[in-house]
Amino acid sequence: MMRIEKDSLGSIPIYQEAYYGIHSYRAKQNFQINQVPTDLQLIKEIARIKAAAATANRKTGGLSVEKEAVIRQAAQEIIAGKFDQEFLVEAIQGGAGTSTNMNVNEVIANRGLELLGHQKGDYQYLHPLDDVNCSQSTNDVYPSAGKLATLVYLDQLLLKMDYLIQELKTKSRTFSNIKKMGRTQLQDAIPTTFGASFAAYASNLERCRKRIKHATHELTQLNLGGTAIGNGVNASLAYQEFLYEELNQTVEWKVKPANNLIDATQNVDGLLAVSSSLKALAVSLLKLSRDLRLLSSGPNSGLNEVILPAKQAGSSIMPGKINPVIPEVVTQLVFKVLGNDTTISLVAESGELELNAFCPVLFQSLYESCQLLEQGCNVMTVHCIRDLQVNELKCEEDVQKNSGALTNFAAVVGYEHATKLVTEAQAKNCSIEEILNHYHWNEAQQKLS
Repeated sequence: MMRIEKDSLGSIPIYQEAYYGIHSYRAKQNFQINQVPTDLQLIKEIARIKAAAATANRKTGGLSVEKEAVIRQAAQEIIAGKFDQEFLVEAIQGGAGTSTNMNVNEVIANRGLELLGHQKGDYQYLHPLDDVNCSQSTNDVYPSAGKLATLVYLDQLLLKMDYLIQELKTKSRTFSNIKKMGRTQLQDAIPTTFGASFAAYASNLERCRKRIKHATHELTQLNLGGTAIGNGVNASLAYQEFLYEELNQTVEWKVKPANNLIDATQNVDGLLAVSSSLKALAVSLLKLSRDLRLLSSGPNSGLNEVILPAKQAGSSIMPGKINPVIPEVVTQLVFKVLGNDTTISLVAESGELELNAFCPVLFQSLYESCQLLEQGCNVMTVHCIRDLQVNELKCEEDVQKNSGALTNFAAVVGYEHATKLVTEAQAKNCSIEEILNHYHWNEAQQKLS
């Protein structure tokens, strides 16, 4: 059974049971891009704003108590996931997010009509725009909801980062006395410990965490109440006050209007800053992954200092081969995050006049980066760092043989003399300790004392 819905372009039949309407249907036909739907967390945050706006509009006389009640109930049901299948619009869309905003408006309106005892599509009793979208514009609702959803995803990421940081610190304590050769430019440098190396990895990620946390502060400053271009057309100051008051009862973060709503409506540099902080984390995870691949290389003809957990057979032709699949998968997700940051940078610089029309792909990219990094931290923690081991014997042998171990003597016996000892050890293929014991130990010992 069908119902007929109309807009400025004409009429379209819609399934009677559908909660979406003509705007959602047209968007579904127009934006068949990559079959990636609008993020459901973004949908839920739009619904949360609709519920708060309904109460603000009722308090300022723009809605009846009855309409407020059904809008709020419908919005809560969306937040609970009851109508997930009704959101048809793909994430990447034209129109600055209008299609997604309208999709939510229509689902709320039709569910509200149902609660009021009317047929879906009987918008004379509850209208998607006049009632559900009252005092709002896509241009303030969509980016504000996008920021709230970003905060949710960042919280999830930070939790997984904490687990990884703690695991790295545990390894730092466990390996605190295990010596290894430090390397600069991939060449032997001076001895260090695995404890120091893993403490450095943890310190790096802690700094990334602080950077992300700092970037989230701007996300709590919204342009709600600014409507179309930030000057608040069709939204009173009283509505704005009630809106934020209500919204702050339902979100975990203290949100407030941006200092300049016109600026906040046309610029997305705050979101770019978040992406930049995610990029820094991605690069740090890439450094960790590459180090682990190098340190575990071989095992017989490589560095063979780190023993990664064996997760799966590594070759369809070479028996017994085990590959560093966890660092490899983390490396690949980092590549995606770096690509997303480029996309977000292009969006940020492509804003024109009073609005940036390209936030749909920005949010799709930002959410993907958050989720990829969350999973990357989790897989690195659970499947790599937790059961990682160190080849102590190999590392000790390397330190004993290595010319870098003589650096401590150079300040005592002189650089040139130390160089001669290194050259002699290399020519005889023996350790520095053997050279010192057999030839120069007494002299060096005297000078050291």
